[in-house]
This record gives sequence, C-alpha cells and structure tokens, in this order.
Amino acid sequence: MSRLSEIALSVLDLSPIPSGADAGTALRGTVELARHAENLGYRRFWVAEHHNMPGIASSVLMSHVATATRTIRVGSGGIMLPNHAPLSVAEQFGTLEAFHPGRIDLGIGRAPGTDQRTALALRGSRQALGADDFPRQLSELLRFFTDEGPVRAVPGAGYRPPVWLLGSSGFSARLAGSLGLPFAFAHHFSARNTLPAVELYRESFQPSEVLAEPYVMLGTAVVCAETDERARWLAGPSGLQFVQLRRGNPIPLPTPEEAAEHPYSDVDRHLLEERLGTTIHGSPSTVRKGLETLVEDTGAEELMITTMVHGEADRRRSYELVAGLVRD
Repeated sequence: MSRLSEIALSVLDLSPIPSGADAGTALRGTVELARHAENLGYRRFWVAEHHNMPGIASSVLMSHVATATRTIRVGSGGIMLPNHAPLSVAEQFGTLEAFHPGRIDLGIGRAPGTDQRTALALRGSRQALGADDFPRQLSELLRFFTDEGPVRAVPGAGYRPPVWLLGSSGFSARLAGSLGLPFAFAHHFSARNTLPAVELYRESFQPSEVLAEPYVMLGTAVVCAETDERARWLAGPSGLQFVQLRRGNPIPLPTPEEAAEHPYSDVDRHLLEERLGTTIHGSPSTVRKGLETLVEDTGAEELMITTMVHGEADRRRSYELVAGLVRD
C-alpha cells in the first residue's frame, strides 16, 4: 500500500498576481482558495513572505484567512525572521493564537525573501544580519512566548503557536533537529538539497517538549489536470515567470498563451526545463506517481502543495484532483 494515502496534505499559497489582474484580485483569490482547501480536507494553509515582486501579493494575510475559515490550520511559510524584531513577531502571532486558538502555525525562515536592496529597506537602520545571528534571534523569539525576562510580549506570552523551521539547505535542517522542532523543506526550489537536508535533520534530531520524533514537511510544486498535456500547458506560466525572475526581470504570472509564445533563448529554455523539472505536473495518475516517489524517497510525513497557474478555476481544480489522490 502506498504511503501517499497515509500522509497529510497542506497548501502553500503565494497569492500569484495573474497577468491582466491586480494585487486585490490575487488576495481575494487566496482567501477563496483557503475556504476551498478547507472543504477539500487539507490540513494547513500557509502564506509566504515576499517583497518587491510584481507577480506575488502574499503579505499580511493570515488574519484574513483564519477569519474566513473555521477548522484548517493557518500559518506562515514563512516569517523571514531577519526582517523583523522578534518581539513584534511574538506579539503578532500571540494575537493570532489568542483569536484562533489551536489553528495557528509559525513557520520561521532566515532568508530575506527578497533582493538585498529591499531587505535593507525592510530593516531600516538595523544592520544586516548574518547566519550566525539567526539562532540568537530564534532563541529570543521563543523566549518572548514565555513569561521570562524583563520585556514581555503582550499578547504572546502564554499564546505560543507551534513553531516550524523552514529551510532550503542544511543550516536550518541541523538547527531544527537540534531544537526538536518540526522541519519544512522547500523542495519546490531546492530539490537537489532535499535528501541531504532531510537526512541531516533526522540525524541531528533531539526530542523536545513539543516533538518526540522528527517531523518533515516538504513544500512541493504541483500542477494537476485531466491530462498530461493540459497540465504541461498550465505549468508554462510559472516556468516563464521563473525564467524572468532569474534574469532579474520579475513579472506577473503570464497566461499559458503568453508563456507558449515567448521567444525563449537556449539559456531561457534550460531555465524553463529546470523549473518544470522540479514541478510535479500531469494527469492524476502521473502526479500520483510523482508524489509517491517523493514520499518514498524522503519518508516525509506531510506534503505542502503549491500550485502556480494563471486561472483561479484551474488552480482550484488542481487542488481538487490532488486531494482525490489521498482519498482514493
């Protein structure tokens, strides 16, 4: 029996801004998608932190999503801690946990989630933080969820949601393991590092008050449609968006027609195939095989699906088809 039927499925949404639409449309689409994911039985719905990207509207959405839903867990995938004061994060997530007890996840990352210039604008007068500063920041954040210390996070102390570490390399894998925290790995943009990072996390794991055994969730790009050809067509726009991002020209999510008609150079074509190669796309049977292989290779306990397609109906349909793979 396939392990795919035994694991949890969740959603990571970036609020993609489609070509011809605006950020408001994208944000409303995210809220509607969260309701849809809840009805389909997905366990979590996380939103990401990105800045200065014209094709992604994902921002301060968690409160809206949690209010618009009833049971699905809502979280950050993630809060990029170097961009924020730990006290402020503790206060914000303490507030969310107080309003929606037992439904909030705090996913923490150490990348800026943007380019260097924008990161400096986010941090204001604070100096740039190196990798060595992240464990200190994380420790400070966790302390604010307790009653210890002269400065208290109100709310925050007494309202700590589950904390996850996010990563795309071995640094966060080792740190998550040593702290006994659940680990969410960004397989969708760092596939080559997935197996080494997951192994390092499990090797480093120390049981904690919050987790007795390692727990791995993989962020996975998926596009599912009725046929392989249709899925490839729908995946084209995210491929072109990736190509333009790598060229330093971020764009809104194009239509499938725009993606198909784009004059790709040989270098562009290589980048496109690189992107599509890390996206599990195809008919339900093709996607099932891809997800089963990923789960068997990694032993992941949970998959967090992210689907970047131009049309809202196609995006919802993809999540419907993937949810059906677990129910079948």
